[in-house]
Amino acid sequence: MSIEDRQDQDAYELFRKGSELLEAGDFAAAAIPLERARSLEPDKSSIREALGRAYFRSRRFEQAAEEFAAVVERHPVNDYAHFCLGRSLANTGRTAEARRHAALAANMRPDRKDYQAFSNRLRTA
Repeated sequence: MSIEDRQDQDAYELFRKGSELLEAGDFAAAAIPLERARSLEPDKSSIREALGRAYFRSRRFEQAAEEFAAVVERHPVNDYAHFCLGRSLANTGRTAEARRHAALAANMRPDRKDYQAFSNRLRTA
């Protein structure tokens, strides 16, 4: 097995462990293996999104915003990443920036009532 294959396998195992902790509600603990996975595979959006979720649920909103921004940068049509980036930014007081991402998410997925409600709430804030 090459070093690159081993690194991919290690990153996947760390991602899997972090995802299990995230699903179990242990958000702070989930960030640890997910941070390690990100350091091995910084361009993997699945890792960055999971880490953003762990940070958000741990109330580490600045760090969550950084992770969701990285996902949006790579995948600008990812409605969920825009929604989460908007929520993270709103929680850091960056309402103007949050509005943009909330509106993008709501426009990409008009069927999502949660996106619509969040976008409307920010528009009136």
